[in-house]
Amino acid sequence: MTPKRGDDAAPPPVGAEWRLRFATNEAAKGWGELGAEAPGNTRRCFEALRSDPESRADPDRQHRLRGRLASGNLGGREYPQWEYEVTAGGRVRYLVDEARRTVHLVFASTRHPKDTE
Repeated sequence: MTPKRGDDAAPPPVGAEWRLRFATNEAAKGWGELGAEAPGNTRRCFEALRSDPESRADPDRQHRLRGRLASGNLGGREYPQWEYEVTAGGRVRYLVDEARRTVHLVFASTRHPKDTE
């Protein structure tokens, strides 16, 4: 998604930090809604994904998805798919590109995704 006038500016990664990118317009929109609804939790999510997107320190909050959701495809390549619980219902799903140290946000919403219900 190309930034335009009025958009928030994301700080570039520094040192060992990971780059965060929106893989879909829906993820970008949902991220904005999460930030408006729960700014503190969304910021914690941003920092967690920036520092260690594959952390297993808090599996109730951040974990790799299983089964058919364990991986996702982006640009013809398959990546591990993870989920971060921002709020009780709000989720962020992302693909981890280790080679490029990039986290691709594929889903963000204030509501729990229906495919895991």
